[in-house]
Amino acid sequence: MRFLVRERLLGIGDDYWIEDDRGNRVYLVDGKAMRLRDTFELKDTQGRVLVDIRKKMFALRDTMVMERGGEPLATIRRKRLSLLRNHYRVALADGSELDVSGRILDREFAVEYDGELLAVVSRRWLHVRETYGVDVVREDADPALLIAVAVCVIHLADKERDD
Repeated sequence: MRFLVRERLLGIGDDYWIEDDRGNRVYLVDGKAMRLRDTFELKDTQGRVLVDIRKKMFALRDTMVMERGGEPLATIRRKRLSLLRNHYRVALADGSELDVSGRILDREFAVEYDGELLAVVSRRWLHVRETYGVDVVREDADPALLIAVAVCVIHLADKERDD
């Protein structure tokens, strides 16, 4: 499953659509403007919230938390001692972890679980500026979760670069 993410620059609220490989809108990243902390919702085409994403207010390192249906889903933060490449850990609520590594700012990275590839995020396939693809490799993977992870790590890396 391949998804196309078209980020909007300078848009109020940072809203943008994610399309499938046939050009159909599948998810909306709804950025909440005028909030004290960075907040997003990943919605389906009917407007149902699939994943709530927000920046944790008080944390030593920048941290994003995700919830699904009001229940904790995952916590994302930059891995310590990651000097050469951007490297993030996604601690899932069930105790397992996803590993995100690569060139986050270039939108070239992978999401793995226990050494097995789940998704690849890349601009390489595309020629449109501010657009990247999320290729979900495993059929049994949760595409909404993997897209939310990509949105979170890109947001954290962009914030870190701007600071």
